[in-house]
Formats: sequence, structure tokens, C-alpha cells
Amino acid sequence: MPAEQQLITIDDISVDNAPAIYVAGGLGRFLEAVTAEVTAEVPDLSTRKGRERIASLAAKVSKSKSAVEKPGRDYLKRLKEMPKVVETELREFVTKMDALRDATRQPLTDWEQAELARTDKHVDGVQDIKDSLVFEGTPTASAVTQVIATLELVLMDDSWEEFLAEAAQAKDQTLVKLRALLAERTQYESEQAELVRLRAEAEAQAQRDREAEIARAAAEKTRIEAEQQAQAEREATLKREADTKAAADRRELELKYAAEQSERAAAQAAREKIESEQRAAQQKIDDERRHRQAMAQAEADRIAAEQRAEQERINSESRQAEAAERARIAEVARQHAAADEERRQTAVREANKAHQAKINRAALEAFITGGMTEECAKQAITLIAQRKIPAISISY
Repeated sequence: MPAEQQLITIDDISVDNAPAIYVAGGLGRFLEAVTAEVTAEVPDLSTRKGRERIASLAAKVSKSKSAVEKPGRDYLKRLKEMPKVVETELREFVTKMDALRDATRQPLTDWEQAELARTDKHVDGVQDIKDSLVFEGTPTASAVTQVIATLELVLMDDSWEEFLAEAAQAKDQTLVKLRALLAERTQYESEQAELVRLRAEAEAQAQRDREAEIARAAAEKTRIEAEQQAQAEREATLKREADTKAAADRRELELKYAAEQSERAAAQAAREKIESEQRAAQQKIDDERRHRQAMAQAEADRIAAEQRAEQERINSESRQAEAAERARIAEVARQHAAADEERRQTAVREANKAHQAKINRAALEAFITGGMTEECAKQAITLIAQRKIPAISISY
């Protein structure tokens, strides 16, 4: 190999020396030179400067690949008689350069993936804390107590790394909400227990009232029967005495007939008065019984109305909780979509910058090939890109 060919670098490749470069095995030395340059150092992944250096080395590989590939493509068009040789050589070179670039960047890629997995684990942990507020249906006080106990056992230590403050805040806020929910559910269950107790007392009182009414009715009936029996016995006694004295007093009876008639009329009036008093007493008993029944029914209606109102309140709270949950899910979806869109736009910007840099580099090389110094060529490209040269532009 001639000495002048050995001295040619990637930056020296031109149309004039292309025949000596783009031959079988002719690109191997450039691959070796780039490989030696990017593998001569081992950047430190633990520092930002080291990671940026890896990205810079990978970009240099891509830049060197373009510097060899473009002149070769141009030369290939002029070599109609040997396209297969050049194409094969270029394909192998590009494949090896891509592999070299990927291998050069692999430590940074591995670090980025590990960093993403680490942060995702912490983000999921914070979300798990917040999800402690989510229950299937309306929870009992004991269920809320168990969730609080479980959450209180979640340690806030250095294992959370830079997410410690966010996790601690999420834990504190979630515990505040859970304790408020526990107080609410405890009060509700206590009120429900009190309603059950009052209902049982009302039923027991109603039963006692019914039994007392039955006892009063039985006593009243016994009293009336006793009075009727006593009256019957008095009348029987009077009749016996009257029959005994009938024979001896017949004549006196005839004389006193009118008086006796008057006495019987008075006795009849007395009986009618007693019967009237008995009917009035029975009517009073019936009225009191109906009054107690109406009062019991009114109390039952009041309790049922309170229960319906409480159930409606519970249903309303459940609907509000479901609406809040749907809003939270929609917000999470919106945030994910926004993050995806930001990543897409960042990728587009990076691709556009790489595309523009490639075209600017090609224009720079063309200016230099045309005889301009590198400094003048860079200034010309800058002015054209900034649209400060009339009627001239770079097509990206």
C-alpha cells in the first residue's frame, strides 16, 4: 500500500482519491481507526459528564460513518462496471459501524433502562399508597381500620431515594383522609345501631301496651260480669223475698201496687244507667287503644322516613365517590397521553436536528471541496441557515 494512501484520513476522502479507497477491504482501516478512537477510553457512567461523553462518542461514530458513506455513494454512481463490489463493501462497513455505534452506546442505554425501571418502581409505590383510598362499595369501619394499620406499616426510609418526600406526603395525606372516613363510618354505624335499639324499644313498648290493654279489657270485663252477677243475685233475692211475703202481703201489695210500680221503674232506670256507663267505659277503652295504635304507626313512619333519607345520603356519597374516581382515571389518562406526546415531540426534534446536522455537514464538505476554508464554509452555512443570504436556502 503506498505511503500517501496510508496517510489518508476520513476527513481527506474526496472524489480524487476514491478509487484508491473504495476497493475490497479498503474501508477496514477507517473502521479500525474509529474503533480505536472510541474504545480508547472508558467513560464513567456514574457522572453526567461521562454519560455525555459516551453519547458524544456514539455521535462521532455516526459522523464518521456519514463521512465515509456519502463519498462512497457518489463514487459508486460513477462506477457502473463494479457496483456489486462497492455496495458489498459499503454494506459491510455500515453494518459494522452501526454495530460499533450501538456497542459504544450500550452502557448508556443499559443505564437509562435501569434508571427508568428504578423510577417506575417508586412511582408505582406512591400510587399504591394513594390507591389505599379506593374501596369496592361502601367500606365498614373495621375495613378502613385495617387499611390504616397496613398503611402505617409502610416505612418511609432511604429505600425511597429521591421519592421519599413525595411518598411521605402521599402517606400522610392518605392517612388523614382514611381517618376522616373511619370517623364518618364509625359515627354512621353507631347511629344505625342506635336506630336498631330504638326500634326494638318501640316494638317492646308496643307489645307492653298491647298486653296492658288486654289486661285492662279483661279486668273491665270481669268487673262488669261481677256487677251483672251481683245485680242478678240482688234481684233474685228480692224476688224470693217478694214471693215469700206474697201471700201475707197480697192485700198490702195491692195497696202499695202503685208505689212498687214506681220502685220498679226506678230500678229499671238504674240498670239502664249502669249499662250506659258500661258502654261509655268500653268506648273510652277503644278510643285509647286506637290512639296508641296511631301513635305507634306514626313513630314507625318517622323511623322509616329517616332510614330512607339516610339511604339516599349514602347513595349520593357513593355517586360522588364514583364521579371523583372517574375524574381521577381521566386525569391519569390525560397525563399519560401528554407524556407520550412530549416524548414523541422530543424524538421528532432530535431526529430533525440530526437530519439538519447531516445536511449541513454535507454542505460544509461541498464548500470545502469547492475551495473554501472550513471557517468560511461554516460561516456561509450559518448565514444561509439563518436566511440572511437572499434567494439562497438549504433544503432539509
